[in-house]
Amino acid sequence: MKDLNIKWIYLLILSIIWGSSFILIKKSLLGLTAYQLGALRTIITGLILLTFGFNKLKTIPKSKWKWLLLSGLLGSFIPAFFFAIAETEIDSAVASILNSLVPLNTILFGFAVFKITSTKRQVSGVIIGFIGTAILILKGSELNPNQNYIYAGFVIASTIMYAANVNIIKRYLQDIKPLAIAAGNYAFIVIPALIILVFSDFFTPKTFENPAFINAFIYVTILSVFGTAIAKVLFFKLVQISTPVFASSVTYIMPIVALIWGIIDGESFSFIQGLAALLILVGVYLSHDRKA
Repeated sequence: MKDLNIKWIYLLILSIIWGSSFILIKKSLLGLTAYQLGALRTIITGLILLTFGFNKLKTIPKSKWKWLLLSGLLGSFIPAFFFAIAETEIDSAVASILNSLVPLNTILFGFAVFKITSTKRQVSGVIIGFIGTAILILKGSELNPNQNYIYAGFVIASTIMYAANVNIIKRYLQDIKPLAIAAGNYAFIVIPALIILVFSDFFTPKTFENPAFINAFIYVTILSVFGTAIAKVLFFKLVQISTPVFASSVTYIMPIVALIWGIIDGESFSFIQGLAALLILVGVYLSHDRKA
């Protein structure tokens, strides 16, 4: 019972943190380009994680470093840019809703590539949650017909990478401490992010003269500290104490948090979307394996 409660506590905390990340990306883009945002998010997060987790790197076996590199690219580096690019055209809540495809992709990857089995109960939960997500997407497209859904492809691509990453962690990094995984990820990707930041014209008067720059920098800092650094460690721990599908089901509650932020920020929300959100919660409950 204690382990069960801990899993759900981790899930709830992560849902609140990551559900709030989408509005932070939206606000950051008011004073930064998508590439500047992605790079700064990676650099700030990397500095934090390497400051507190540098000593943990020596505990990582050499055989695990290739998986840490792949995990860093798929779970952190590329999605940081893809979500920023996506939110230049689509609404923050819609991006969060599309992110709910992660559990479905997690099951598919786990079964087809990593040979990690899932129960019928988990599969049913993912399907029900996916139906709720589909309803949210359809209603969102009706309420926001002018949004460019081609950019939703960046979010969908990120969900595939997230699904691969969560299975990599469960299969190959299960015995590595969460902080060591996070620090190891960013040890690889901080330098490429810095190079991108330099070539994004960040260090020019135009960037710093932008009236929205200060607020944007504050938002991306909050996003980096809570939405990435702290959340990464919590998520890696959740993957290790539960199952890949249950851990990825955090993406089912995130849209609810994101929609609340959207309403506060003046975005539309309908009664049908509320029903779909309840359906998503049912999916989260069923996707939890009681034996895990």
